[in-house]
Amino acid sequence: MGWQFDGQRPIYAQLLEGLELRILSGMYPPGSRLASVRELAAEAAVNPNTMQRALAELERGGLVRTHRTNGRFVTDDEARIRQARESIAREKLERFLEEMRRLGVTREELRGYWKEKEGEQHA
Repeated sequence: MGWQFDGQRPIYAQLLEGLELRILSGMYPPGSRLASVRELAAEAAVNPNTMQRALAELERGGLVRTHRTNGRFVTDDEARIRQARESIAREKLERFLEEMRRLGVTREELRGYWKEKEGEQHA
């Protein structure tokens, strides 16, 4: 998964979300060692200080831990990862539902759209 940034939000916030997504999706499995700050920054084509800031925030949130001599690791606390994934999913769902309410889409219409999508995926 490559890095793509939009000009609407700070790069740091986008890095944070991208790293978090990689952890929560299992792309970076629990307990796995992360590349160095410099390697991650080079991969994303950003300043290492910006990447450091995003990683420090992940550490404060409990998804990443640092071993002084061995580098950074994804937490091996799978319950913490599950909790973070659920929290983000609920937040995104609330935003989506609010947007649909503003658009005037009913629950029944949403259910219909959902069933259509499921049918497309099974075809």
